[in-house]
Amino acid sequence: MSKAKTSKKAKVEAPAKKASGRPVNPNSARQMKLMERDLKREAGLLKRGRPAVEGSKRQAVLAAREAKKAAGIEIKRGRPKVEKTEVAE
Repeated sequence: MSKAKTSKKAKVEAPAKKASGRPVNPNSARQMKLMERDLKREAGLLKRGRPAVEGSKRQAVLAAREAKKAAGIEIKRGRPKVEKTEVAE
């Protein structure tokens, strides 16, 4: 009779994973600003980009373009193409 070998595997616990990087100070000015930005984003009050000035020339051009589009006028984009004519010798 042969004896069967039994192996005992020890249960090894993995050490707790430590957070990498610098610790976050929740009361710092930067963290407060980020928190305010997140709250505004959730409420839909976060405005991005440069605000448009209503009386500017660019806004007048855009308004005129929209008026033409609403009236059904064709809006051409870019520089007009120059028709080349052949010179007969």
